[in-house]
Amino acid sequence: MTEEVYKKLADALDTHPNGFPRTESGVEIAILKKIFSRDEAIIACQLSRKQESYDSIAERLRLPANRVKSKLTEMVKRGLIRHNVQNGKSRYRLAPFIIGFYEAQLENMDHQLAHLVEEYLFEGGAEGIMRPQPAIHRVLPAQGAVKSEWILPYDEVKNIIKANNIFSVRKCICRVQQDHLGRRCKFPLDVCLTFSSRKRPPRPGDISKKDALALLDKADETGLVHTVSNVMEGLSYICNCCSCCCNILRGVTDFGIENSVAHSNYYSEINTDECTGCGICKDRCQVNAISIKDEIAVVNRRRCIGCGLCNTGCPTRAARLRIKPEDEIVNPPVDFETWELQRLRNRGIIK
Repeated sequence: MTEEVYKKLADALDTHPNGFPRTESGVEIAILKKIFSRDEAIIACQLSRKQESYDSIAERLRLPANRVKSKLTEMVKRGLIRHNVQNGKSRYRLAPFIIGFYEAQLENMDHQLAHLVEEYLFEGGAEGIMRPQPAIHRVLPAQGAVKSEWILPYDEVKNIIKANNIFSVRKCICRVQQDHLGRRCKFPLDVCLTFSSRKRPPRPGDISKKDALALLDKADETGLVHTVSNVMEGLSYICNCCSCCCNILRGVTDFGIENSVAHSNYYSEINTDECTGCGICKDRCQVNAISIKDEIAVVNRRRCIGCGLCNTGCPTRAARLRIKPEDEIVNPPVDFETWELQRLRNRGIIK
């Protein structure tokens, strides 16, 4: 009976736009058992992407409303489900695996969970989550890498930060996971930036707007790729990613999924007259899109994600970002609702 509850939860998660494909080994069930208690799984498997009140959930489960409300509140605190307030009333929905309750496992991540997640990704989890379109994340070009007259409104990192009031920084769950596997890089942990336009009391991890902008500058200097939700409106975080740890960028480097992240609408171009062949751009490129041939940097445009790290690290500024031709521009979905519907259609879950 207990096993069936977790199987139902896995199936419910796979109907979510983000996906949670089943595997032959059933390693995804082991992941869910590690994260959800049996009682939590019983409730979570009854949820969907649609927001519901706790009393309607309790009625479906045939359980006391106060008991269900208490359990939902606890699950929200642990990041297992999502919560919103509409017309003064709390609403709940199922959180996806990625991006979702996986990112909430900072305290729970250990050697066992790290290996379970890695096994799951290689057994088809990465393919099922990162192959469908629209991609979960999109790339933002590094600050200063694109001429101001070219930058598209939804790509301007500084404007995204300036439009918000509350900022917080937390550890990167992907690097925490990789620490338990023997991390392959030395990039810093505290680089995940969340923000909101709503005011609230201060919390641990909060930083100022000035510090948020400085964090992005430091991430760029260090050689990390800025990624955000693949939407125009409703952004709430900026990840600063490396392809050796970030599970989404690893889609490109480890899992052979070129569009696991939505490329920015810019591409790298090398001015051969100014290039010295120093190789800095090659070393900074997180997706191996640059090689050195005859002492000149060469960009594989198909592989280039348009992050701009080559530009900001180039001592002669021979590497430059250009905006793509108009017929190659791909605008992200307007908001999460649009993104979810497009993704569900492309996955064949809805017509």
